[in-house]
Amino acid sequence: MKELVVKLLKKALKEKRIKLKDEEIEKLLEVPPTADMGDYAFPCFFLAERLKEEPKQIALEIREKIGNAPTTDFEDIQTAGPYVNFFFNRKSLAKKLVWEVITKKKDFGRSKIGEKKKIVVEFSAPNIAKPFGIGHLRSTIIGNSIANICEFQGFKPIRLNYLGDWGAQFGRLLVGYKKFGDEKKLQKNPIKHLLEIYVKSNKKSFDKQSAEEFKKLEDGDKENVMLWRTFKEYSLEEFDKVYKELGIKFDKQLGESMYNKKMKEIIKELKEKKLLEKSEGAQIVNLKEHNLGACLIEKSDGATLYATRDLASAIDRHSKYNFEKMIYEVGQEQKLHFKQVFKVLELMGYKWAKNCIHVEHGHYLGKDGKKFSTRKGKSVFLKDILNETKSLAKKEIKKRLPKIKEKELEKRAHKIAIAAIFYGDLKNNRKNNIVFDIKKFVSFEGDTGPYIQYSYARASSIQRKAESSEKFKVNNLDPQEIELIRKLLQFPDVVSKAYNSLSPSIIANYTYKISKLFNEFYHACPVIGSESEMFRLALVEAFRQIIKNCAYLLGIELLEKM
Repeated sequence: MKELVVKLLKKALKEKRIKLKDEEIEKLLEVPPTADMGDYAFPCFFLAERLKEEPKQIALEIREKIGNAPTTDFEDIQTAGPYVNFFFNRKSLAKKLVWEVITKKKDFGRSKIGEKKKIVVEFSAPNIAKPFGIGHLRSTIIGNSIANICEFQGFKPIRLNYLGDWGAQFGRLLVGYKKFGDEKKLQKNPIKHLLEIYVKSNKKSFDKQSAEEFKKLEDGDKENVMLWRTFKEYSLEEFDKVYKELGIKFDKQLGESMYNKKMKEIIKELKEKKLLEKSEGAQIVNLKEHNLGACLIEKSDGATLYATRDLASAIDRHSKYNFEKMIYEVGQEQKLHFKQVFKVLELMGYKWAKNCIHVEHGHYLGKDGKKFSTRKGKSVFLKDILNETKSLAKKEIKKRLPKIKEKELEKRAHKIAIAAIFYGDLKNNRKNNIVFDIKKFVSFEGDTGPYIQYSYARASSIQRKAESSEKFKVNNLDPQEIELIRKLLQFPDVVSKAYNSLSPSIIANYTYKISKLFNEFYHACPVIGSESEMFRLALVEAFRQIIKNCAYLLGIELLEKM
């Protein structure tokens, strides 16, 4: 239906000697907040300077150029100040939209703007030798959704897990293991034991020894390399279990350590391009004129840093993938770090540096409003979170289905738990901090993942009770039907906005709104046995399909039965 509006506007603008491409007009179109303002609105502000006229006058002239639009498609086209507002013929809109959704299915709302260009999305990135805790869960959930959104827009996302398997923290861990380590405890419960060691060794008195041990590791000391590999293998086993449970898959899983041998090349290149300076014995790139301070490249003892490795990894990734964009889904505390890295890449002459994006997120907070911290031993394991969420989900399911079989209970509880956690995160603006409250997340009512699943299951239940037919006739529409149809119509625009702002919350909030409107429709408009049964069944199916597409973008699974 949007294409019809674009076609009319393109013709009218051409008559005023304004040439715009279809996609340019599409980007300008807005969805009014209420139905009485139309289904689409075209703002004329941007033409004022070009035509030397008032936006209000331009809107009137465009409306005049449009002339009589086909009544089979439009009920009316009006102007309201600087806007041209388009009102679709309700019956025509209902028929065309519902038919398009149920025939296109999972492709409804997809775009080809990406032209299969590659976008590298780095997310999750947990640290080796530490439990997969709550700290990396946000990056995992948001990054996965962003990759899905990019794919839906026609890009080819490369989902990359860049493991924290190198850096100064390993010097601290090596000191800790040599002082407090126990081989039997390591074999029995490796991640728990490594966390205990890390907390014990995180003291100022161990700073010097930690730096020395990490330098030895960088230089290839056999004992340190052997221990590091042991820690890494145990961690990867743990992470694989976590990702399987979360339903997360990566195209590539790499570690910072793979760039250890390329550090000298980066330092050499920076020297050749006269970007390195000495500062208190360390090597830096001075970015003060760009208001970014100093980017530390090499410590005075010769040890490298995150920035050095990120420079090497970025150059290597562009060489391998020739990406259109590279997205780093990493916490907001790394904002300065990425600004420095991108600026150094730019100064090194890499034009693609402008296509590197840091997608920041806020933190999960405890109920005390403070950030969780592994260093202080205030850590929450994802395994415990999942178990608690599943337990709460089981209680809710048993309230409704006391005789449910254990196997089915376990299956449903797992999907509900994942949806609760994922949606509980994604409905929020990613930049905001979130108080992590499982009880609120797992509620079957209100703005939650289980509520979305419940709405889909209710729609599925209607379909099971009736024989669906592809043939349907649109009778007079009730207000609840119109509101649901108008909201379903917006899905392609919602996905586009979510991609442009890299904000999964736009998808999540939309999913809740269509679920709420569907439930209002369900209560007000009987489906089976009504005069409009065939159309309403098709509308229910259209809702099911769009919510399935939303769930895919959010990374959650739906349930046919709750």
